[in-house]
Amino acid sequence: MNLIKYLFSSFVLIFFLSACAKKQVEETNMATDVIPVKIIQINQEAVGQSIHASGVFTTEDETYLGFKIGGIIQNIMVKEGDAIKAGQLLATLNLTEIKSQVQQAQIGVEKAERDFKRAGNLYKDSVATLEQFQNSKTALDMARQQISVLKFNQNYAEIRALKSGYVLKKLANDGQVVGPGTPILMVNGATNNWVLKVGLSDQDWASVSIGDQATVTIDTEKDQNFSATIRAKSEGVDPITGTLWVTLKTNGIPAKKIALGIFGKANIQPKKKTNAWVIPFDAVVEGNENEGFIFITKDEKTAEKIRVKISGIAHGKVYVTQGLEDVKGIITSGNAYLNAGSAIKIIR
Repeated sequence: MNLIKYLFSSFVLIFFLSACAKKQVEETNMATDVIPVKIIQINQEAVGQSIHASGVFTTEDETYLGFKIGGIIQNIMVKEGDAIKAGQLLATLNLTEIKSQVQQAQIGVEKAERDFKRAGNLYKDSVATLEQFQNSKTALDMARQQISVLKFNQNYAEIRALKSGYVLKKLANDGQVVGPGTPILMVNGATNNWVLKVGLSDQDWASVSIGDQATVTIDTEKDQNFSATIRAKSEGVDPITGTLWVTLKTNGIPAKKIALGIFGKANIQPKKKTNAWVIPFDAVVEGNENEGFIFITKDEKTAEKIRVKISGIAHGKVYVTQGLEDVKGIITSGNAYLNAGSAIKIIR
């Protein structure tokens, strides 16, 4: 019985050692595998990248309207797309609180007037001092100033159209509490001076200039490209959309084909050139529109994985602006099988 146990234990031990040795050999073989790759030489050059963006048609005189004072919105009387006329009432605040404040202030003025009259009579009779008389006059002036401010607020608890046009966006709702100057409506003028307004990323916005040329397509004329020019750039981030934008003045689009809110696509050609390395899309093994990873080799024997900054991707090419400063060549074929430190063989 003991002999059987001994033989069984010996067999298990031999099997385990054999398996470990086999695994070690396999791992050693994998570590020593040489992966054939191809490399290309790269150089930095000044390139101009197309910028693709989309937006909607509007007019050049769009503006945001809001209340001069804060409060609760009582009623917004228009909706998006409505035509408006100059002087038209568009929205009002709830006046309940303001009217109550005006009434209280009026009572304060009446009391201050009585106190001032009484102090004047007492001062004439030498019962009140000059200081008491002057204090009553100051109190009356302050009360009158307070009611003047409240009546001013009451008069500005509404929004009226500055000129005829259209409501582009409704940015608040009835019952909403808003502060002074909070955008409530976005409107524009009733003109045919149409422009395409497109949003851009920070990087794209910085690369374009006023006067840059572009081509525009619209859904109502899908088979045609129209020329356009950048007319204006935003000076800051749009408070509503949180993006930067440019406006494009289009040429040749029939007036009947454009309406407020029509969707358009723009292909912008910046005049400003960017210094970048142009590499094949297949050279990037992972990443996104801002950064990625590629493989390089410095000794032509070992692969090295590095991070690069990407400024754009177009037509199967990737534009790299950082990360390749000291690199002469990159791996473009076989990189799908590589890890950092993989042994390689360059195929000429």
